[in-house]
Amino acid sequence: MELEAFRLVDRVETLSLPERRIVMRGEVPLRSSILDAHFPGHPIMPGVLLIEAMAQASGYLLLALDGCARMPFLAEVREAKLRAFVPPGGILSVEADLEHDGSGYAVTRGRIAREGKRVAEAELRFRTVPFPSPELRARMVAAVRDVGIA
Repeated sequence: MELEAFRLVDRVETLSLPERRIVMRGEVPLRSSILDAHFPGHPIMPGVLLIEAMAQASGYLLLALDGCARMPFLAEVREAKLRAFVPPGGILSVEADLEHDGSGYAVTRGRIAREGKRVAEAELRFRTVPFPSPELRARMVAAVRDVGIA
């Protein structure tokens, strides 16, 4: 992961377009100024960043499903549960399933597991809109390829 770059998922492990599902991997860095400050002497991954990791996996799923035709912007988080602490060096499995897509909105269900145990989950709602600029679309197409979505 690159916390300072706000990249919280590293690569796609599985992607099933027919099942509308993605599983991504994220490795929490051993050292980060964010972790050093949260909490001094007992660093853990901030819960808001766990939610963001689920949102990023969901965003990649939405981009893959529509061929990067529309940009998903996180609009709402519902039913978020943070179940366990995630220490530096933790390997995370970040999953997202599409539950609804239509009328410019998408709803996903995100989950994070570490060592096979659930650490977070949430329902995430996105507003999907045409890309506001060609530059953003080009960067998102490159990001999609960078994480392993062809």
